[in-house]
Amino acid sequence: MEHKGTQTLETDRLLLRPFQVKDATDVYQNWTSDEKVTTYLTWQRHQALKDTEDYVQFCTQSYSQETSYRWIIELKESKQVIGDISVVGLDEKVQAAELGWVLGSRWWGQGYMPEALEAVSRFLLEEVGCLRIVAVHDTENTPSGRVMKKVGMTYEGTLRQAARNNRGIVDIAVYSLLNTDKNKSR
Repeated sequence: MEHKGTQTLETDRLLLRPFQVKDATDVYQNWTSDEKVTTYLTWQRHQALKDTEDYVQFCTQSYSQETSYRWIIELKESKQVIGDISVVGLDEKVQAAELGWVLGSRWWGQGYMPEALEAVSRFLLEEVGCLRIVAVHDTENTPSGRVMKKVGMTYEGTLRQAARNNRGIVDIAVYSLLNTDKNKSR
């Protein structure tokens, strides 16, 4: 793989860009403090702005490594930050990247996450040289699975009691997109 770090990506409606310290308040208000958003996640809802400030600081510091891929999702028209998408695992041996994402509940069901996921997947497959993109979701979080399907990811199976999130120990569905999966949705 040819690591390039987090590059700014643009779609019709979105700007995917690196986190900035000034984003912390909006990140806190728009998703990290929202109990609905964190139901299926592995991290707890942020109780205070300081929690989000620490998270944003962690993200910005990670950019010193070319293997760090963390994008904030910003609406181009309003400049509102609505979520984030990141590489949460890299496997250099098989040239694979696992993605994770979060979106503020006010923006659910509007097609923003498939748009962001498609742009990030394309960047990782075409620019970085990943052979495989992977994503998983709690089997109870069916909207996340629909996002994966919309970008042409293939369901690979369900791992029983294979992860822990804010609901406890859960089953997870595994999806992938290979660089050989030409134009499934792209």
